[in-house]
Amino acid sequence: MILSLDLGSEVPIYLQIRDRIVEAIASGELVEGGSLPSTRQLAVDLGINFHTVNKAYDLLRREGLLRINRKSGALVQRDASTGPPEPGFTDEWETRLRTLLAEAVAHGVGDPAVLDSCASVLASFTPTALVAHGADHGAKQGDSAS
Repeated sequence: MILSLDLGSEVPIYLQIRDRIVEAIASGELVEGGSLPSTRQLAVDLGINFHTVNKAYDLLRREGLLRINRKSGALVQRDASTGPPEPGFTDEWETRLRTLLAEAVAHGVGDPAVLDSCASVLASFTPTALVAHGADHGAKQGDSAS
């Protein structure tokens, strides 16, 4: 897995690390049981403080995507094939989605552009991820885009 960070971004580095790992899980690049570099090794590789990586890993642990222990290190706890999300995940996710959509509307991005962007981003993830989240929904999305 290759992480690309924008050190000049207003987005904190730990959130960029978190986001890239979530994207790698969604795309199938990282799968359940897969290991991640140690916090120290990733920090060295990225040229950043290991506490920054630790903060990202801890956030992913709290979100239920990683499990961390001293012997085996950081392992992917779930991926798209793991099953339905944990209770409460969908409500929290919809709250964040509402804010992202509100930003688009506030900036004048119209419904068709928002929907096209959503479909494009969703399609960038592996078919395995889409099937795990509901083949019927994915087929409907694909049918409507035709």
